[in-house]
Amino acid sequence: MKMTRLWMAVCALFALLLSGCATQTLPTAKVRTTLTTDVDNYQYLIGPGDQLSIFVWRNPEISGSFIVRPDGKVTTSLVEDIAVSGKTPSMLARHIEQELSKYINNPRVTVSVNSFSGPLSEQVRVIGEATNPAAINYTQHMTLLDLMIAVGGLTEFADGDNAVLIRRINGQQKSFALNLERLVKDGDINKNIDMLPGDIVIIPEAWY
Repeated sequence: MKMTRLWMAVCALFALLLSGCATQTLPTAKVRTTLTTDVDNYQYLIGPGDQLSIFVWRNPEISGSFIVRPDGKVTTSLVEDIAVSGKTPSMLARHIEQELSKYINNPRVTVSVNSFSGPLSEQVRVIGEATNPAAINYTQHMTLLDLMIAVGGLTEFADGDNAVLIRRINGQQKSFALNLERLVKDGDINKNIDMLPGDIVIIPEAWY
């Protein structure tokens, strides 16, 4: 009997803790801005999972290939935990030169990207009634049609002409109407638009 009462008390306490946790409010996700606000001014930003070649002129022993860790950093022979995510290759090269100048006289560094993933803020996302909803790595001059081909088009339940594009402009989130049915199924190229890094396309389900 004592064990039964003890177990009931433990269960009640656990339920109370769960209910208390459920009422807490989680912080809103931070918005990471991108460098690109114009399709003709795109610069690739390094992100976790990218494979980098870092070449230090006349110093082959500290040159090499490096994978960007999930925390957005790499570790080289002389400098530990260099933050690389969100930088262009040229920006990173100048940053590494600054760090290496503590150990090497007038270092000259070249950074190239061999395998591309990019930061999450640069990806374009499609959610809802796409055949394969996904986050797609942005490429220069990507269009809405390119994006829809990448996700396999619309499902049979999609309300494509009521789709919405979410884009941040000057730090503000803006919504724009899309006509995906007319673009994808009717071939109306006039409904094609340029995409930008960080765009989100939401495709609702048709109510019929």
